[in-house]
Amino acid sequence: MIVRSFESAANGMLALMDMNDNTANNLANVNTYGYKKGSLRFKDVMQSAVYSQKDSILRNDSNRYLGTISCGSESMQYTHDFSQGALTKTANPYDVAIEGDGFFKIQDVDGNISYTRNGSFVVDRGYWLKTKEGEFVLDVNNRRIRMLPEDMDDETAFRDRKDIVIAENGNIEINSYNQKIPLQTIGIWDFSDKDDLFEIGDTKFVPRDPINNPELRSEKFSIQQGMLELSNSNVIKEMINTIQTSRNYESLTKVVSTNSDMLTTAVSVGRIRT
Repeated sequence: MIVRSFESAANGMLALMDMNDNTANNLANVNTYGYKKGSLRFKDVMQSAVYSQKDSILRNDSNRYLGTISCGSESMQYTHDFSQGALTKTANPYDVAIEGDGFFKIQDVDGNISYTRNGSFVVDRGYWLKTKEGEFVLDVNNRRIRMLPEDMDDETAFRDRKDIVIAENGNIEINSYNQKIPLQTIGIWDFSDKDDLFEIGDTKFVPRDPINNPELRSEKFSIQQGMLELSNSNVIKEMINTIQTSRNYESLTKVVSTNSDMLTTAVSVGRIRT
């Protein structure tokens, strides 16, 4: 029984360490645009059935099922909370935020695709719309977005960034010399099973199983130009989680210490003296 207590406490302490790492990551990204806080799901390491014995003080029938006893828990799955984060205004017309469902679809220089809620974009010298990490933003037809009409050269391009207009449905227009020129439409994509999404870093996600969980055109969304989505991680809640995790870990260390003393006493009493 003492050994089982050691095992249960050890499993619990390992699970709490995972929880503390997750909380620390959420706290570190409270100011990261488009960040979605992570959470852990746990499962029991082993469930043992418990039965009452014959002539027990419970006066029940022999071998009556009483329930189960756990031998601790371990982290089973890491998931993300994709709830809407608050929107904040910026002075950059290339900043766009998704209000509702969906992700921006981006492509790196090697052609790898990922999805993000971070709409902090820039336009490079070639007039390509990119993330600040240099990845291309894709339109509804999976084409790279160029903020310049095909029949317009660099010298006659828009005079100011304020001439760029991005509508709520993602349509991009340039106000050039009293003329509205339509460009491409920013693609917004979603997934039926968001638990299948895996974070690859920098608020970017990819599906673990793209065959059974393919990308879908998002329908319930509104793009807000000149705004960015803040992290949905709450500092106060994460600090409370840190305190609770620390207290639980301290309680388990006391369990280990108490059982260690009991084991030492049992070994001392049972030792054959010569």
